[in-house]
Amino acid sequence: MSVWKRIKGILTKPEPPKVEKTMLQLAPGDICEVSLVTYEVVGRVQNRARNAVVLTLQDGSSFRYLHVEEREITRYALYTPIDGRLDAPDEVPTILELDDHVYHLEEEYGGMVQTVGRTPYGQAGEQLVWQYQSDDNKLLRVEWQDRRFNLYEGESILPADIKVIRSN
Repeated sequence: MSVWKRIKGILTKPEPPKVEKTMLQLAPGDICEVSLVTYEVVGRVQNRARNAVVLTLQDGSSFRYLHVEEREITRYALYTPIDGRLDAPDEVPTILELDDHVYHLEEEYGGMVQTVGRTPYGQAGEQLVWQYQSDDNKLLRVEWQDRRFNLYEGESILPADIKVIRSN
């Protein structure tokens, strides 16, 4: 090795370490683990006003939806789509009964969302959301966008049960 190469090696700065993405920053192509199941992120719906995202996760042929919202603490909820129908956004009730569970409205909000990848909605736009909880801690999420409703049933996830495996 020549003297010049040695001097160059001493003077060059090392590359900074790669900063790992948080769950709020994951995008299609990233891999994460939720409750010991490995998923590929295939879509993302982001509500910047609430500092929240809903990630479309795929494990084989099944899809799940991880809601991540950062407030004073980061909260996670994993949802599975369910069949159901509501007629109009202004007629969403405060109490819903589904499969022997009574869900009570916890929060209702709306805002502009951006979409990337495979999501329940093809494009960005205004989205209305109703979040419910039952007495036995089951969660229900109702979304309205593009003149249609989507319903999801789920559960809260502890932060320790979530891990970023690989990010692009």
